[in-house]
Amino acid sequence: MIELPETADLVDGRWARCTEDLGFDLENPATGEPAARALGSSGARAEAALAAADRVAAAWAGTPAERRADLLDAASAALRDRTGEITALESFATGVPIRQTTGLGLIVHGAFALAAAQIRQGLLRADRDGVEVHHLPWGPALCLVPWNAPAPMAAHKAASALAAGCPVVLKVSEYAPYGTRVLAEVLGEILPPGVFQLVMGDARTGALLAADPRIRAVSFTGGLAGGRAVAAACASALRPAQLELGGNNPLVVLPDADTGAAAASAAELLTSLNGQWCRALGRLIVPRPRLPELVAAVGERLAALRAGDPLDPETEYGPLVHSAHLRRVRDATENAGGQAISYGDMPGKGNYLAPALITGADLADEIFGPVAAVVPYDTEEEAVALANATPYGLEGYVVGADEERALDVARRVRAGEVKVNGSSVLSLHLFTPRPAWGLSGLVDEGTAETIRFFTGTRVVGVERAP
Repeated sequence: MIELPETADLVDGRWARCTEDLGFDLENPATGEPAARALGSSGARAEAALAAADRVAAAWAGTPAERRADLLDAASAALRDRTGEITALESFATGVPIRQTTGLGLIVHGAFALAAAQIRQGLLRADRDGVEVHHLPWGPALCLVPWNAPAPMAAHKAASALAAGCPVVLKVSEYAPYGTRVLAEVLGEILPPGVFQLVMGDARTGALLAADPRIRAVSFTGGLAGGRAVAAACASALRPAQLELGGNNPLVVLPDADTGAAAASAAELLTSLNGQWCRALGRLIVPRPRLPELVAAVGERLAALRAGDPLDPETEYGPLVHSAHLRRVRDATENAGGQAISYGDMPGKGNYLAPALITGADLADEIFGPVAAVVPYDTEEEAVALANATPYGLEGYVVGADEERALDVARRVRAGEVKVNGSSVLSLHLFTPRPAWGLSGLVDEGTAETIRFFTGTRVVGVERAP
């Protein structure tokens, strides 16, 4: 049985048990049974965190980049020793199979090593012909992280902000606090008090923090409504906001695509993280004559997935994070229209939902679960138009035997990243941006891009006569 840490916050170097009752129970997704009460930080603790971040901002900004890099490397080494604990807690909290959280766990310690390496290599300086170009920290940064892969996302955002020279106030989703609590324990032991702080709570706590003028930059990953709220909070003071929001991501299957390859991609995109990720499959766009064949092939793969306890290494597909989210996904599926066909045998208890394909209707919005629409097309131009028919633009996918033709189609898909013949949760390249178009967000994330987001540019030099 996994031991859950109590819900606590880290403020100005001191831990305290959270006391604000958020009005619901956290669950063991595999059984549906209550696991702990959902708790948040008090208003006084949130205020103390803001005050501490403001107090240490100048000192942390003035810490030489080499010293910041040393501390980040120390954090990476310490986190590597606790990544197994973190990934197990993430699987328990989110329902994502441990074989998937283990892979994502590499980000938990890797993000700090990558950030350290980049600032050592001069990412924060870009001089031109004797003119100095400095990338300088904005000040205290707020990082808001959702529940589907909280510790890896927290690590990426926090490492980037700390490397840039910004003190960090991190708030993780109230639905999955455990793994990030361990991450914070490690950082709290290595960094000076106030440089990294963990605050717990729901959207009200996030809104309180985002609205405070002592926060100088906000990086948010989550839903569209939350992103709009963050953008509005930042707009009046013209503070930078980095937003990665939802997606309704298309997979375009070209007429020459291999059936097995197309089905494998669709099934993986539909069920990775149990369908609870922003780059999941939303719409399977297929040649009309091949619709029955492709639906059957995808269904066969889905039905073969081994569903079960997310902590079992043999499990391929797990439960949804919480019964409340399970209800939302079911309601959205029922209201989508068309016919939903479910695949696979699910355990008799817990927050399990069999993956489903909807035929006879399209999806206008993201469901954020293992459900996708199947949309037929007659011409390549129609396929591209269907792929671009929603206001989202996070990720796109194209499967085809003729790689050049598939690349040509991919170049016409309106999304931040478009993969040809690929369907993993990883980006195409470690050092390419992770952009978001339309309602999917604002400001590129990325290995270098997120560090740069937390900085403003200052140009200094002596003007010379021409």
